[in-house]
Amino acid sequence: MNSEPLKSLADYSRFVAQLLDRADVEHSTVTVWSDSPYTGIAEGDIFFTRGLRLRMREELDFDAERITSYGYEIYRGEERLYWYDDFPHPNDQALGSSLPHHKHVPPDIKRNRVPAPEISFTRTNLPILLREIEELGKSESTGSSD
Repeated sequence: MNSEPLKSLADYSRFVAQLLDRADVEHSTVTVWSDSPYTGIAEGDIFFTRGLRLRMREELDFDAERITSYGYEIYRGEERLYWYDDFPHPNDQALGSSLPHHKHVPPDIKRNRVPAPEISFTRTNLPILLREIEELGKSESTGSSD
């Protein structure tokens, strides 16, 4: 797998296709497209076994080799379990360690935010999200909780 997929539209498209070629992914609507040689968008849904789904959108800058904006939402059926976004909350001291990256979690999912130090603008986030969803699926199938 390409170790630097943020270099071009072709590299990132190949990276996503290879990453989603796994047993726990039932199907995906993720597309990676561009209307310029320097930028791109990756968006769609990834449907997993065990009823989990990742809805994602990334804005990409291939010239700078970075993600410029993102949103990731994790669902079980139609229930949104949690989400990640990059909207800065500079007055929330608890998020300072990973500003602007954070995760919205229950209870009061809209206002309850925790730092997301593994999420980044300078490297791909999908492997981290897929690992997290895989662990969530395993814990749900065994009946354990975090």
